[in-house]
Amino acid sequence: MTHLSRHDVAKAVDGADDVTIARIIGTGATAEEFAEARAWLANDEPMINDLRPLAQGRVRELVDILSDLDEDDEEQGPVDPGSASALG
Repeated sequence: MTHLSRHDVAKAVDGADDVTIARIIGTGATAEEFAEARAWLANDEPMINDLRPLAQGRVRELVDILSDLDEDDEEQGPVDPGSASALG
């Protein structure tokens, strides 16, 4: 069982802030559980077709945290290339 490091999470989750990274690491999840959570988010249909039970425990926590991150990204929407926020 390999526990997650800050580097692992930051590398895998674009745009994750320090609080989100800490929440993910704080679940105590392993790298394998993190990969499973990401797989559920990427496309749950193959997981269901493979007769896997829905995500539970730490994997479910990770799915929830990562889903919140995705929702935050969607709320912000795309950045207009000519806007001040796009320029830095």
